[in-house]
Amino acid sequence: MIDTENLTRKFGDLTAVENLTLHVDDGEVFGFLGPNGAGKTTTVRMLCCLISKTSGVARVANYEVGNEADSLKIRKIIGLVPDNVGIYDNLTAYENLDFYGKLYKCTKSQRKENLKRFLVMLGLWEKKDVMAGTFSKGMKQKLAIARALIHDPEILFMDEPTANLDPESAKTVREFIVQLKREKKTIFLNTHNLDEAQRICDRIGILNTKLRAFGTPEELEQSVGPRKTTIQLEQINDAILNSLGKLSLGNISRDENKLTVELANPYKENPLVIRAIVEAGANVQTVSVSSSSLEDAYLRLARERE
Repeated sequence: MIDTENLTRKFGDLTAVENLTLHVDDGEVFGFLGPNGAGKTTTVRMLCCLISKTSGVARVANYEVGNEADSLKIRKIIGLVPDNVGIYDNLTAYENLDFYGKLYKCTKSQRKENLKRFLVMLGLWEKKDVMAGTFSKGMKQKLAIARALIHDPEILFMDEPTANLDPESAKTVREFIVQLKREKKTIFLNTHNLDEAQRICDRIGILNTKLRAFGTPEELEQSVGPRKTTIQLEQINDAILNSLGKLSLGNISRDENKLTVELANPYKENPLVIRAIVEAGANVQTVSVSSSSLEDAYLRLARERE
């Protein structure tokens, strides 16, 4: 659905995005993580044909970014929730969405149906006839999301959709994204919210001018450190250690009657480990699993330099 190869954007001597190569599948929620100034917004603007690329190749739904004939086609099939919502304050919520629906040449029945659907889903239906200029920041953000979807785009780009929102508004927006995910909408999400990315995104890219890492949240967590299972036993003896030694395990450390085992896949390997321990005559008191968090992965990988 979205493909880039060595996509680069320079502003004079400043390189904002360098040699970005990635692939986003149809129906996937892809999250872009990175510090301020990492190039996330610049990437979205290139993919949405709002700014030109310096070099490299990018395709959105098989249309080429930078090709004049394809640019309008790309704009027709995407929706964008920018970091600056840009709502018309002197129009009502309903009028804002109806205006954009007309720009996208939606029929009257399509506009009416989508208007009500998205305003209801985002909790704005009761405010449909209220001037948008009176809306709070959170309400304007939700209206901008509805605006981006009014023409039922194939791909939705969202640039920090929950930034600076109160917890209730942020929760509504996240739940809405999850609903779109269930509908198999392709979503490209820029976010600083690690918990949000972990809960919503199928795969994540960590960007800091260059792409530092790419994978599922679980893969990124595992990339910076092994998962560990800690087993508290009533007593440890040689029979238990010999039994574990027959398994293909990672490092095993002992602290009195506590064993810590490094495992590639604890949820698959834990039953084998526990069975071996019990069959050796041990009494297991507690079992716990720990691993590196997405935050650990982000903080390490985002700072890496080649």
